[in-house]
This record gives sequence, C-alpha cells and structure tokens, in this order.
Amino acid sequence: MPCVDLFKATIDLLWSIVGVAMTLVSSLLHQPSGFADTPVATPAIVLASLIQAPPVDDLVTKLSAADPAERVIAACEMQRLGSDARRAIPALIERLADGSPVDPMVCGKDRYWWSKDIDRQTTPGEEAAAALVAIGTDALAPLLMSARAPQWTARRNAVWALGALRDRRAIPPALMALADREPPVRRVAAWALGALDADDAVAALIDALKDPDADVRAQAAWALGALRDRRASDALAALLKDASPRVRKQAAWALGAIGR
Repeated sequence: MPCVDLFKATIDLLWSIVGVAMTLVSSLLHQPSGFADTPVATPAIVLASLIQAPPVDDLVTKLSAADPAERVIAACEMQRLGSDARRAIPALIERLADGSPVDPMVCGKDRYWWSKDIDRQTTPGEEAAAALVAIGTDALAPLLMSARAPQWTARRNAVWALGALRDRRAIPPALMALADREPPVRRVAAWALGALDADDAVAALIDALKDPDADVRAQAAWALGALRDRRASDALAALLKDASPRVRKQAAWALGAIGR
C-alpha cells in the first residue's frame, strides 16, 4: 500500500541519517590534543544540513564557481554529506591547490575547523581536504598521490587530510613531506606523523627540531610529545633555549607529556 511504503521509506531515511551522524561524531572524538594549531573539530554536525544539502552534482559544479566563498560553501556541504559525497572525490582532489582566502564563517559554526584560531581565514583547498576526510577511506589513494602534487598548497592539504584519516599507510608520504622545500608542508607533515602515531618517525622528527622555520620546530615538538618517546628528551630539552617563545612552550609541553 502507498502509505505503508511511504512510512517505511521515511523510517529508512531517518535511520540512514542517524547512522551517518554517529559515524561523524565518533570520528570527531578522536582528534589529537596538546597543540593550539592542531586541527580540531566542533563536537557535533547539524543533522538538518544532512537533509537539506544540495545534490552532489550541484556541489561539484559550485566547486568551480568564480566566487571563492561559493567554492568553500560547496566543500563544507560535502563535509556534511560524508561518504555520500564520494563521487565528488576527483573534484575535491582538484580543488586542494586552491588557496583563495575566505571568511570561515561562510560555512556556519558547525564546520570542521582546522584551527582553534577563529579569526584565521580558510580556503577552498582546506575545506576540500576536510571533505575528503569526511568521505573516509575511499579518498585515501588519491590523497596519497596528491601528497606529491606540484603545488605546495595541494601537498600541504593532502598531507593534513592523510593525517586526519589516521591510516598508517600515510606515514611514508608524511615522512617525505617532512623534508619538503616549503615550511607549511613540513609543519603539517610533523603534525600528521604525530597524529598517525608514527613511532618510526622519531628520528626524523628530532632532526626537524633544528628546522629553520619556528612553526616547523614547534609542530615537531608537539609530535614528539604526542609519541611520548624518551629518545627525544635530550633534543627537546635543548629546545627550551630556542629563540622562539612558542617553540620553548611547545618543547616544555612535550617534555611533560613524555614524563621527563
């Protein structure tokens, strides 16, 4: 009967929405801690957006809009769709290099935050990376390839997404990115190695404590603290005399995390 079929379809849709929401919340509860610029997420995603989000094909079209704010909004909508946006993976990968600055509030307060600094502008590339993380393992292979992209913004965003996916297959490209010629890529690579619990990266992270870029040194210190490997204790102690207050603060935190 038509009424019975409609009722059953409605129940199936509600269960599907609940399942997606539970998966998203579970993934958001496993974010690394200890560093102010570590990618974090808001504790919940608005369920209404799952119902009202435009079709994926429309969002793919908007990813190429002339207005960078529209491109950001499209990527944010795909974050909310999660695995249902998997067919948009190629378009999102292509967007990783897009570094156009945009006010993050165009996506609303329920977006996936890269940083606790709410005044920091976002980019279509960063939001595309977050959407790929929300899609899940299906995005892993193209992200591994993007970690070697010619544009440094694409490499940085891809490595961040690989770390956020928590798949240890991302450790080799993250190690390679730790030696990238661009400091922002090296900084995100250090975070990714800590997030991936890459014990085999301790030696490389200790070397990164001597990086000429203070942000890279600070992020490497965070990663070593997250790994809690005593082999890093002496190098971190030496960092307490670093010229950068931020690096000194992060080194002190790491030593405390290690237990020295």
